[in-house]
Amino acid sequence: MKPEPKNIQSIDEHLSRRVRPVNSDDIASEIAQQLGDQSITTIYRDKVRSQRTRQYELRAPGKKSSVDVLHTLLGIELKIGNRRLLCPDLATARYLSVFARLGCEVIAVPYDITQISVIADELEASWHRMILLINHFTDGRSERIRAMVRRRLIAETRASIASVGAGSRFPEFNSPTRQRPKRS
Repeated sequence: MKPEPKNIQSIDEHLSRRVRPVNSDDIASEIAQQLGDQSITTIYRDKVRSQRTRQYELRAPGKKSSVDVLHTLLGIELKIGNRRLLCPDLATARYLSVFARLGCEVIAVPYDITQISVIADELEASWHRMILLINHFTDGRSERIRAMVRRRLIAETRASIASVGAGSRFPEFNSPTRQRPKRS
């Protein structure tokens, strides 16, 4: 058996009697730090706005509303609350649904339709990762704290997407077109 040390002092008197509780702002900043380069804002800034895009007025409500992708006889529709938006394909509907959940007004959509599916996958994964982190960090806390963290993260993401901007209404074509010489 090991002999017990004789010079052990209690640190109880040195500790603060009041421990500062973790608030929703601290949890939200920790989740934003955990997301890092996989956040919706980073994906939007680096992968969407870095290429040629067109502007899309989504006009999603800022408050929490249901967002569903519907398969109808007319095609794919995105249902935001009571409004329905016709989408050309499933990838575009998935892409727009992430921004509808965030409550964005105007966003940029990649002009190259082959890129939309890949970016939609990354955006949906980032959304679900954010929701899982919110649930993990607020486990054992009240629903009020969970809702406050969720609202704050969504508001910050919406504001940063708005600050990045949606670009021009129509895509820019920088490559000159070949024109025939005028006949005289």
